[in-house]
Amino acid sequence: MNQKITPSTVLLLIIPPFLWAGNAVLGRIVSDLVPPVTLNFLRWAIAFVILLPLGHSVFRRGSGLWADRKRYAVLGLLGIGLYNTLQYMALHTSTPINVTLVGASMPVWMLVIGLLFFGSRISGHQLAGAALSMSGVLVVLSHGQWQQLLALRFVAGDVFMIVATIIWAFYSWLLMHAGNEAEIRRNWATLLLAQISFGAVWSGGLAVGEWALTDARIHWSWGLAAALLYFAIGPAIVAFRCWGAGVRRVGPTVAGFFSNLTPLFAALMSSAFLGETPHAYHAVAFFFIVGGIVLSSRSRAVS
Repeated sequence: MNQKITPSTVLLLIIPPFLWAGNAVLGRIVSDLVPPVTLNFLRWAIAFVILLPLGHSVFRRGSGLWADRKRYAVLGLLGIGLYNTLQYMALHTSTPINVTLVGASMPVWMLVIGLLFFGSRISGHQLAGAALSMSGVLVVLSHGQWQQLLALRFVAGDVFMIVATIIWAFYSWLLMHAGNEAEIRRNWATLLLAQISFGAVWSGGLAVGEWALTDARIHWSWGLAAALLYFAIGPAIVAFRCWGAGVRRVGPTVAGFFSNLTPLFAALMSSAFLGETPHAYHAVAFFFIVGGIVLSSRSRAVS
């Protein structure tokens, strides 16, 4: 695999963290207006409608979608049905800064899952970089007080986000292992729509469960409608398109370190829109995370 990072690849991998940071901040803002699982379903249902005119050919008989339906069902479950649902659930009990900082453990899970399940080799620099990034996660989980780690004082949202991050790592690695999908890959819209089709079904089933088991309700407003459009177009369609293209160029391990930019963007947006000024321990966490990116970039694992 050619893992040379070009300016266009850097741009592809910077856009998703920026949009995902906005997703976390806006998700926190609307968390009292719509249940988290339902929010995820509405987001992807809208994305499906938007992409349908561009990628409807994926549903033709003989399309790679049907030959690889099991693969797309798994991709849809992991990347669309579970990851985003857990993230919105996390935002009900945690802040956007914390949620995105916990998500900065992504490089660790990319390395571990790549090694255990996909035969990827790990370099010393990547291990050291991942350790630094994980240290940043531990700083935010402990709120800068290390004794809290001994008491295992985790906010529920932080735990949800850790599970979501592991799921996203599996999703990213699976993107690298193509099936019989050459025709689908020729059009980015068909490739994404193939995943969303199954993902919307998974998230819809989860939403039905949410309404059956809880007192879920939606407080409709024009503001919520605008937020749903952003969720569908930005963090969903645009971010997934850029992330998929970036992962195929440099591999999940290298791409995973770019996800560490998300908490930086989230901190800036939270300060601007939510009045959540970052604390000193957030600055320490940023230091470790950026250090992990710099250190790991000195050597790239070969998948």
